[in-house]
Amino acid sequence: EKEARTHIKFGFAPKLQKKLSIIIACYRDHQAIPIMHERLTATLQKEEIDYEIIFINDQSPTSDEAAIMAACASDPHVIGVSHSRNFGSQSAFLSGMALASGDGVVLLDGDLQDPPEVIPEFIKKWNEGFDVVYGIRVKRQAPLYMQVFYKIFYRIFRSLSDIAIPLDAGDFSLIDRKVVEQLIALPEKDVFLRGLRAWVGFRQTGVPYVRPERMFGRSTNNMMKNIWWAKKAIFSFSVKPLEYIQKFGAVLFMGSLALALFYGIYYFISPPINAKGTTTIILLTLGLGGAQLLSISLLGDYLGKILEEVKNRPRYIRSRILKNDQVFSDQAEIYDFIQSQRKTHYGKYR
Repeated sequence: EKEARTHIKFGFAPKLQKKLSIIIACYRDHQAIPIMHERLTATLQKEEIDYEIIFINDQSPTSDEAAIMAACASDPHVIGVSHSRNFGSQSAFLSGMALASGDGVVLLDGDLQDPPEVIPEFIKKWNEGFDVVYGIRVKRQAPLYMQVFYKIFYRIFRSLSDIAIPLDAGDFSLIDRKVVEQLIALPEKDVFLRGLRAWVGFRQTGVPYVRPERMFGRSTNNMMKNIWWAKKAIFSFSVKPLEYIQKFGAVLFMGSLALALFYGIYYFISPPINAKGTTTIILLTLGLGGAQLLSISLLGDYLGKILEEVKNRPRYIRSRILKNDQVFSDQAEIYDFIQSQRKTHYGKYR
């Protein structure tokens, strides 16, 4: 027994190979999916790491599912997920994160604007001990006005936010498993992942990269959609607009008291004069009315977010899961597949 203890003392368990889950949110990306699969495979096979590629078809009106099915049939590393309707990219990422079996996940858009070739830099930082590695868009190949818009947005968002938000950092990132578990456990429904990623904390760092133009088709994010994204971000992580409304109201109230006091004194020290300034009164009425409507609309945005949360509807609904040449469409089959994925993770990697 003593001799056995001596041998055990100096024994060691072999280091298990890490596994990475690549999650791609797809919408109108049927042309880009085969190229994404090819570039991801070429990139990941150069790394000493196991991997799986999860394509999320967020109910695309084009043939995204057919392209994903072809990738599944040709590559056992690929898993395909189809949603019952379009739930948005944030829900698509969460859907993939809940399915992933890797020690870390990488989030990418399916339009190839997030270059797979940057992932080795993410892995390097991850191996150095960072729990979150996000891409920093030092430059984007887009019209000048869009570049300016995004730069302004991230700086406004950071100044308004209650937490430290990285500048020019989108969803493209590598997130360690312990952070993933925290993100998918959060109860809120209307999510903004790049904000939540900063909110959960842990060790984080950025990797600069150039964001290219969309390879195929046109972006679904027009100016109005970008404004919607900006509002979603700000109202999810800041109450400062409400504070500004309160301060604005206080200033107007104090100004009206001062003006009333001025006219009261002026009435007694000067003879009465005929009332004039109809245009001024109309402009003041319109201006104050506009300010009130703007304030009410801001309150409405916050109330709308509360309404979405109290409904407690699911973030997404999966209609099909594709693996190899199999299609799991029954909800019981989908549940069993997800449980087997999570069992793979907790049984092998933890």
